[in-house]
Amino acid sequence: MAKKIVLTGGGTAGHVTANLALIPKLKEKGYDISYIGSYNGIEKELVTDAGIRYTGISSGKLRRYFDLKNFTDPFRVMKGLKQAYKILKIEQPDVVFSKGGFVSVPVVRAAKMLNIPTIIHESDLTPGLANKLAFGAASKICCNFPETLKYLPKDKGVCTGSPIRPELLTGDKEKGLAFTGLSSDRKTILVIGGSLGSVWINNEIRRLLPYLTEKYQVIHACGKGNYDESLKDYPNYFQIEYVNEELKDLFALSDLVISRAGANTIFELLALKKPMILIPLPLSASRGDQVLNTKSFVSQGFAVMVDQDDYKEDEFKNYIDELINDGSKYIDKMSESKMSNAVDTIIDMLEEVAK
Repeated sequence: MAKKIVLTGGGTAGHVTANLALIPKLKEKGYDISYIGSYNGIEKELVTDAGIRYTGISSGKLRRYFDLKNFTDPFRVMKGLKQAYKILKIEQPDVVFSKGGFVSVPVVRAAKMLNIPTIIHESDLTPGLANKLAFGAASKICCNFPETLKYLPKDKGVCTGSPIRPELLTGDKEKGLAFTGLSSDRKTILVIGGSLGSVWINNEIRRLLPYLTEKYQVIHACGKGNYDESLKDYPNYFQIEYVNEELKDLFALSDLVISRAGANTIFELLALKKPMILIPLPLSASRGDQVLNTKSFVSQGFAVMVDQDDYKEDEFKNYIDELINDGSKYIDKMSESKMSNAVDTIIDMLEEVAK
C-alpha cells in the first residue's frame, strides 16, 4: 500500500517551492500526495497546477505588532486547527512535510495531536515566527545554513540545504528568447522581486531603463498587479507579472540576476551558478532574514549586496556592469560550493520518520 504524505506551507511562493521540488521524487517513490494550504493563497494555484490534491483551511497571521486583526486572527487560527485535524484524521498520512508560513502552524499542531510525524523546512538563516511556533510538534527541522543550527532544538536540527526544483536545471536559452522576443546579441538581466513583487525594485529598475537598455536587455518579473502598460513596447525590455513554467528558460537566458534575497531564490541561483545582485528586504520592512541570507552569500563570494536603505545609484550601476561582463569569479566560487540539491536528503528523512 502506498505511503501517504501531506504537504503544507503558504503565504508566498517561497513557502511552496521546496514542496514543489519534492513532488517529482515523491511521485517516483509512489507516495499518495495531498496539500493543505490557505483558501486563496498563491500556493493554491501553484499546487493545483502541479496536479496535487488541494484543501484550503482558515488561516490567520500572528503579528509581533499592533493590528486590529490581532483580535480576530486567533479565531481563524483555531478554526484552521479544527479543519486541519479533521482533514488529517480522514487522510491518515504517514508523514507531514511543512515549508512554513502561518497556514502551516495549525497543520503541524494537528499532526502532533494525531501522532503523525512531521518534518519542517526552515529556509532563512534565523527561523521565522510560524516555524518557531511549530518546532515543538516537529520530528526533525531542516535548514539551509549551518549558522541556523544554533537556533534549533539540538536533537532536531539537520542542515540539508534547499531543495531545488529539478526542472530549473533544464532551461533552454532559445525558448527564453522565443518567449520574451528579445535578442540573442545582447547580455540579459533578469530582475525578480518575489512572487508579490517589490515596489522599490520595480520603481528603480524602471527609472534606470534608459541606462540599462542602452547596453543590455531586461526581463522584469514585477509581481502580480505591477505590470506597467506604458512600458509594454519599451525596447529591450520585457515585463511579466509572475513566471512559473518559463522561469527555467529565463534563467538559462540570463547573464545576471537582480533579486530580493529569499532563501529559496538565492539557493536556486547558487545551483544555476548565476551572478547575482541581492537587494534584501530592509530591516525597516522585515525581521532581517534576507539581510542575513545575503551577508552569508556575500561572505562566501557568491553575490554582491545592494542596501536599499543606503542606496547609491552609481554603485548599483557599477555592480551591474562588473557582474554582467566579468562574473567569472562569482561563478567559480559557486562551482566550489558543496551545497547540493537537498531533495534526496529530505526524501530519505521523510522515509525514515514515516516508518
